[in-house]
Amino acid sequence: MDQLFNLLGVGLTWVVAIIGGLLTAFWVGLIIWTWRDIRSRSADIFAALLAVLLVAVFNVIGLLIYILVRPKQTLAEQYDRALEEEILLQELEQSPTCHNCGRPVKSDWQYCPYCEAELKRPCPQCGYLLEPDWKRCPKCGASADKIVASPVIAPQTVVPPATQAVVPPPTPLPDPEAEALTPEESEVEPMVPPPPALNIPEAEAIARAEEIKKQGLLDEN
Repeated sequence: MDQLFNLLGVGLTWVVAIIGGLLTAFWVGLIIWTWRDIRSRSADIFAALLAVLLVAVFNVIGLLIYILVRPKQTLAEQYDRALEEEILLQELEQSPTCHNCGRPVKSDWQYCPYCEAELKRPCPQCGYLLEPDWKRCPKCGASADKIVASPVIAPQTVVPPATQAVVPPPTPLPDPEAEALTPEESEVEPMVPPPPALNIPEAEAIARAEEIKKQGLLDEN
């Protein structure tokens, strides 16, 4: 019986030792993680010592408090953000602006769309847009001071087409012969249409023609 209690005591001792070792390792791991995390987020050594002391004293509760109050961005993220802001500022400074209103414009614009000021002048020889302070065209080498007078084209006046005059038809001259006719002669008899042909059968028509022919022969005798 005593041996059994001794074995249980030894077993409990080993269990407590293992659990204590694990808790100690977990506690040390929290302290190391807190140190690395605060050093990646802040360069202040006093802030790092305070965060480590908070976790070392209060353990898990101290770790939760540290997570709530730690900086949101790491030093690398802050550096990248600052670098991006600097690049944006350089681009804004290098981007062309209108000399009259100061608004940003594009490099291929000849006139400012906001104040209508002339930003660049075309080359008199090749038409390449030149800066106001350039003395020579970088593309063709022509002098920027040389001004070629462009021919002035007179405005073409549109002549309306001539309207054709409407000529009235000539009035007919009076006919002297028509005036000499009497009122009776001037009257024209109306033409009477011929009587409509009678529909007679063919045999009857032939018989009548023969009778008329016979009567004509008798009259001659």
